[in-house]
Amino acid sequence: MSMLADFKVDTCKADRLLKTVLMVALSAITMSVYAATGSWSSEVPSVLVAMSDRAVSSQPIQPPAGAQVEHAAIERIHWRFQMPVNAPVNAWLCHPEQCVPLTAMRGSTTALAGKQVSGPLYFRFALTPGQRPVRVQELQVIVNYQ
Repeated sequence: MSMLADFKVDTCKADRLLKTVLMVALSAITMSVYAATGSWSSEVPSVLVAMSDRAVSSQPIQPPAGAQVEHAAIERIHWRFQMPVNAPVNAWLCHPEQCVPLTAMRGSTTALAGKQVSGPLYFRFALTPGQRPVRVQELQVIVNYQ
């Protein structure tokens, strides 16, 4: 009978140990997921858009130094830029793998979701034929990543 009692005690200890190990593992996984989630924002200098047949690109938009973005993927990007209302230009938000047309001076997109967040982003602008040069300013992005 004492062998059976010893077996039950050992089984209970093993169950508690297994539960503890599983809880620690689950906590570690959960913390790593939350550690990789975040956002960063950046603003780049204005650009002068002077030609309709050649797009102009902004300076590259990079995550700030020290941002923990290694192996992280884009979830959503919010953008903003300013230009004269009476002088609309063709606009795109670009990642090295893809450009997304922008239909307004501000908004958000998930079209670049899944792309590496460490890849530089940039704006591209082009005039419509016959349009006078336009300065586009206050170029800003907020990048949410996972």
